[in-house]
Amino acid sequence: MYKIMIVDDSSFMRMMLKDILKNKYEIISEANNGEEAVEKYKTLKPDLVTIDMIMPNLNGIDAVKQIIKFDPKAKIIMVSAMGQELLVEEAIQSGAKAFIIKPFQPEKVLETVESVLKGK
Repeated sequence: MYKIMIVDDSSFMRMMLKDILKNKYEIISEANNGEEAVEKYKTLKPDLVTIDMIMPNLNGIDAVKQIIKFDPKAKIIMVSAMGQELLVEEAIQSGAKAFIIKPFQPEKVLETVESVLKGK
């Protein structure tokens, strides 16, 4: 079973994502900021990470850059709110493989996760 880490400064958003993913994947960790995400990634090496774009301490894009520097093959999906298209573009250029938009559409989230895990 694939191991996933969910990173978001909102516990409510983490819970929503966990509810969508938990039947199909193992949620091995959660983090509430970019610094924590980078540290946990290095220790746990999850198969996939979802990272919120706007967070305290270290934002999602900078966290992606640090994780990719540590593991160039990392599979990361950015989570963004509507209207953050420019940031999403920067995130993809920084190494994120895909993005999902809040509010979450469960089918779309599962489809995106599946596709990134399979390397599409």
